[in-house]
Amino acid sequence: MAVALTFPGQGSQSVGMGKDLAAAFPQSRRVFEEVDEALGEKLSTVIWEGPEEKLTLTANAQPALMAVSMAAVRALEAGGFALGERVAWVAGHSLGEYSALAAAGMFSIGDAARLLRIRGNAMQAATPPGEGAMAAIIGLGQADVEAACGEAAAGSVCQIANDNGAGQLVISGSKPAVEKAARLCTERGAKRALMLAVSAPFHSALMAPAADAMRDALASVAKRVPCVPVIPNVAVRPVSDPEDIAGYLIEQVTGRVRWRETIEFLSGNGASTLCEVGAGKVLSGLARRIDRNVATLAIGTPAEVEAALAALS
Repeated sequence: MAVALTFPGQGSQSVGMGKDLAAAFPQSRRVFEEVDEALGEKLSTVIWEGPEEKLTLTANAQPALMAVSMAAVRALEAGGFALGERVAWVAGHSLGEYSALAAAGMFSIGDAARLLRIRGNAMQAATPPGEGAMAAIIGLGQADVEAACGEAAAGSVCQIANDNGAGQLVISGSKPAVEKAARLCTERGAKRALMLAVSAPFHSALMAPAADAMRDALASVAKRVPCVPVIPNVAVRPVSDPEDIAGYLIEQVTGRVRWRETIEFLSGNGASTLCEVGAGKVLSGLARRIDRNVATLAIGTPAEVEAALAALS
């Protein structure tokens, strides 16, 4: 069977995630120690004990989710799963792309944690609080949503940020424009247009200062050729050249997360099993709605690691 690993993005975090992995596997516990060392603080305490409002801060949630994903990867490897031999592709949803690249060996765990801390801080600082917004649009075609965004923008910013598949699109930009676009989408037949409780207009042109910050950060970090190709959010094709991947990571800050196309690429090119590695099961649910024929495995607890090792053997 062809296997692809997918890695979750922001929103999948929960207090206590990964603690059972650290207790069960020394290799997983070492991941959290590496992240703590890289950041110069006990992020592991926030991950396992909270408070939730501190964990959900963008600058904490991003490296925290990567840590849990890598703890699960190390647990799989401890059970004899050789990622470089068994996996055809890796992909991650937004920040999950950094987890995918750490799993494939392009970044060290410490460097991935530092990059995500920079990314989280830069994304938060890119726009003043309250000026940006995001909204989920359910049940309206992409062309209609794009038209509504264009009409609502009127010289400001409003664009599709995420294509999550199954009729779910997320728009992002200046708050007045996003609110107007959401109203237009409802008027034009959307089943729902829901304003999201987010702290910044992610994956929009308003994130340009954060893209500049990531350009500088990525230029100074060690990059190795990944042991398996990554499918970048903004390119949706297999890429193995580290500098090309770094360019896509910069573009991703202001660009669209093309997750529907990513799953369609994987399933269309023979990936019969998609393993969601890390916290939660959001990506598994999206994958099943995009392609009902694809098998999914969520791998975020010791029991799920054991089940995955049996299923993939």
